[in-house]
Amino acid sequence: MAAGGLRLADMLARIAETGRSLIGAEEPQSLIERARVILGGEGEVSGTARARGFLDAYRALDHEARLDFLRQASTGLGADPAALKAAIERYEASGEDIDARALHLAAEPRSQELIRRLNRAPGAMPDLLAMREDLLRHLREDPALAALDEDFRHLFSSWFNRGFLELRRIDWNTPAAILEKIIRYEAVHEIRDWSDLRRRVAAPDRQLYAFFHPALPGEPLIFVEVALTADIPAAIEPILAAGRETLDPAKARTAVFYSISNCQNGLRGVSFGNFLIKQVVEELSAEFPSVETFVTLSPVPGLRGWSVREGIEEPSGDALGPLAARYLVEAKRPGGAPVDAVARFHLGNGARLERINLDADRSERGQSQGWGVMVNYLYDLRDIEKNHEAFAESGVVAHSAAVRRLVKQAAQAGQAGGVRA
Repeated sequence: MAAGGLRLADMLARIAETGRSLIGAEEPQSLIERARVILGGEGEVSGTARARGFLDAYRALDHEARLDFLRQASTGLGADPAALKAAIERYEASGEDIDARALHLAAEPRSQELIRRLNRAPGAMPDLLAMREDLLRHLREDPALAALDEDFRHLFSSWFNRGFLELRRIDWNTPAAILEKIIRYEAVHEIRDWSDLRRRVAAPDRQLYAFFHPALPGEPLIFVEVALTADIPAAIEPILAAGRETLDPAKARTAVFYSISNCQNGLRGVSFGNFLIKQVVEELSAEFPSVETFVTLSPVPGLRGWSVREGIEEPSGDALGPLAARYLVEAKRPGGAPVDAVARFHLGNGARLERINLDADRSERGQSQGWGVMVNYLYDLRDIEKNHEAFAESGVVAHSAAVRRLVKQAAQAGQAGGVRA
């Protein structure tokens, strides 16, 4: 962290410590009551102290007590009814823009303001991310938590917008504490040991970039691993191989994004991966002018599960290519987006589904998720915006002629009873 950041953190810590002496020991026992006290409004010093004390108290709770508080906050800290009613009446009477703005503010849930005030505490962000992780664990089974989750999503989307993010190149000179986290957070292709990591960050034809945030200076938010290659790759093993031959970056024609890992579970649903891809493309274009093609080598994590749900028999031989093409192009969620999460990410960023590669990932994970299928999504800088707009507005999956032929084969096989969707 920069010296200015350290001084600010020290100052906030001193403010919190001073505030503890001002508020004394008479804090409510109930966490929801402590939340209401914080929302009641106080001076900056005592408010900062109460926020830090609240976060410490939450962290000390057991699993059930945390869940109980989250439920209470989600259902019991909505907008102030009296203030909201008054704001509605004022706007209905005047129709003025200033009263519309006041109505907007009055409609804001108090739970959202609570999160803002908690964020004033020194070192609050890791605690707030952990709190949202707790929330996400129970969200599917407990829909009453959805309102509080929306508050977190709204605020985190603002606090972690692109303007606050810092792109850093991770190399062998990066502090060991961060390199250890890269090993731990890698979510696509396991980094087995330090030698494996060195091959990914120290070789001249390998790059790794990560986004950081000032509130979490030693914590990567998301990172992408890049291989500089001569051609578009059809398998992951040659990229990760320990004994591979290093390519002179000056001879590289292709940049391959072969692994993208989100590091903070508490930021799930807050999208900044698209900014990462675009900025890394800019960085690579400036440093390696010979690179003209930008592609991914991506897994197809939902293919096998979808096939089971659809009652499709395990494909053999050449039938796997058409099945994968049909899944990626035609299998949609109720809202019209692709079923496959990786496809949603890259297609939403404006990429094109370029090529389907069979037997591309022989790892246990690759086989269990999608029979070893991997795909190349092509980021053609001339078409990114057009593809993005078509996908966002109509769910159009941009894909190459080769993929289109596979989709047609799948449809023909289905008509003959071979492949069912």
